[in-house]
Amino acid sequence: MSEFRKIDALGDQCPIPVVKTKKALDEMGKAGVVETHVDNEIAVQNLTKLARQLHMECRAEKVEENHFAVTIGQEQEGEAAGAQEPEEVRCRPDCVKKDTVAAISSAVMGQGNEELGKVLMKGFLYGLSQMEELPGTILFYNGGALLTTEGSDSLEDLRLMEAQGVTIKTCGTCLNYYHLTDALAVGEVTNMYDIVETLSKAAKIIKP
Repeated sequence: MSEFRKIDALGDQCPIPVVKTKKALDEMGKAGVVETHVDNEIAVQNLTKLARQLHMECRAEKVEENHFAVTIGQEQEGEAAGAQEPEEVRCRPDCVKKDTVAAISSAVMGQGNEELGKVLMKGFLYGLSQMEELPGTILFYNGGALLTTEGSDSLEDLRLMEAQGVTIKTCGTCLNYYHLTDALAVGEVTNMYDIVETLSKAAKIIKP
């Protein structure tokens, strides 16, 4: 029998419901089923998108006003026949711009005070994750490689964007230089040839 988990994300702001659900699914594997309770349709839409990205079945049911239950995972045997048809909740259109690339070359934003720069970069990545149109790819190189590794304050924002279809790549040479090759916590490792090719093909490049 599949493992079942119920997550109470009522009152949680984006991206917390998605992060909680993704973590539970990762821990249980493909056989697990997660039922996440949220209080707004944006959270329903983001969870539906997460299910699509993971190629898992998804059902969204309106329990009552400002209360939705989103079930993600393989449906358990025998439940389908007796289940009541849930109210349909349509997912928002694809929000990823494939030809837009964000290039992050530092763990801080701007010049001046380093601590302020870290705060600004965290705010930048959070703001990027909340855009109606997300970049298709985010490249991290040089000091930017620190942002995709264990201990980074921006991991939740990056994981949310990855769950919605954004490709996240970090320079392997940079990870090696900073002795962080085994600490990558989101996305994949890339090389300078791929970075050059991705930037050269981009219709729009975002640099903080």
